[in-house]
Amino acid sequence: MLHKSLYALLFSLLVSTAPAAALAAEQAPLQVCFTPGGDCTDLVVGEIAAARHQILVQAYSFTSVPILSALRAAHARAVEVEVIVDKISAGVSKSGSHYSAAVYLTNAGIPVWVDSKVAIAHNKVMILDGAVVITGSFNFTAAAQNRNAENLLVISDPAVAAQYRDNWRRRQAVSERFGRVAEGQSG
Repeated sequence: MLHKSLYALLFSLLVSTAPAAALAAEQAPLQVCFTPGGDCTDLVVGEIAAARHQILVQAYSFTSVPILSALRAAHARAVEVEVIVDKISAGVSKSGSHYSAAVYLTNAGIPVWVDSKVAIAHNKVMILDGAVVITGSFNFTAAAQNRNAENLLVISDPAVAAQYRDNWRRRQAVSERFGRVAEGQSG
């Protein structure tokens, strides 16, 4: 009995804290995705496409062309997009390419910071319109979608989003602005 009432209380809290817009659009307060099997990249791209005002990103490994393209498209439609990457997403790739996610985003006019004050900036987070958080083990990479066992959680809750935004701002404050634009490359 106690377990059932605890679950009922937790469920009612989740539903009551979901943003009215999300409920109106019949979006669940929580969406989950797992790979292999689920199309987590498509879920992320869909959430980016739905953003209207702001997208804050923290990314460890960041090579997904569909996600990078969706962020660029959001920026092009006047959504404020800001990104913090780990130093591995700002440097030379294993293939020797200097054209990283940080370069691609910077070339597109999106502000990028490099969080190098910690051993690994291992976050995989997006905060959208101050109301939705995307997080989980899912790196924003093709490997996470196609080869790894990963999880992704989309949380529609402004209170949770505020906590993630506050953490994003703390990490931004200790990060360095990325300013390199690849020569001869256009975004």
